[in-house]
Amino acid sequence: MPLALITGTSRGLGRALAERLLAQGWTVHGFSRQPDAWAPPGFVAQAVDVGDPVAVRSAVAAITAGGATIDLLINNAGAAAMNALLLTPPEVAADLIRVNYLGTFHCLQTVGKAMVRARRGRIINVTTVAVPLALEGEAAYVASKAAVEALTRVAARELAPQGLVIAAVGLGPVDTRLTKAVGAAPLARLNQRIGRPAGTTIAEAVDFLLGHALDPHLANGSIHYLGDFPPA
Repeated sequence: MPLALITGTSRGLGRALAERLLAQGWTVHGFSRQPDAWAPPGFVAQAVDVGDPVAVRSAVAAITAGGATIDLLINNAGAAAMNALLLTPPEVAADLIRVNYLGTFHCLQTVGKAMVRARRGRIINVTTVAVPLALEGEAAYVASKAAVEALTRVAARELAPQGLVIAAVGLGPVDTRLTKAVGAAPLARLNQRIGRPAGTTIAEAVDFLLGHALDPHLANGSIHYLGDFPPA
């Protein structure tokens, strides 16, 4: 039975990804900052702040202690904020880097070591269409996700010889609690730019992400964006 580790499974896209993989017969471990009472068969929740490297190492060690191997890591946990560049509080920028970039870094590094020992594994990092669009009003958020994309490309080159496949999937606004705080007008403008005027449902995002994650021909170091738009 394959085993996946997904970060940010307490709600939204992370929860939906876990549900889909469980339905396909996977065992799924989920990281979220707060204890998660959701406990369907095959799901193991752990309260882990991905921005804390010690917590990440401890949790991954617990998963692999009995000789289990992690077949798939999806770095989904993230934070977002819309602020004009000159008005962005430093603490907001720092938190976006801590969660979006460092959280991905810590999990990729720790799980990557376990995968190297097994000589196989897949890692999917979640990014955003805001990177190729250089989206105004989200400079700190875009920078944190651009760092994730750079990390993806370098990690893929370093770890391909050890049997790992690492890629990133970029989404537009998905209908979750996170996007509801943005406002209808900005979301409509962004969806128009990426050719999805009706927006993206959670089910569509899951289909797109797992379609790449489970693709046997997934190109190492590749970045895949959901939307019909020319890169900036």
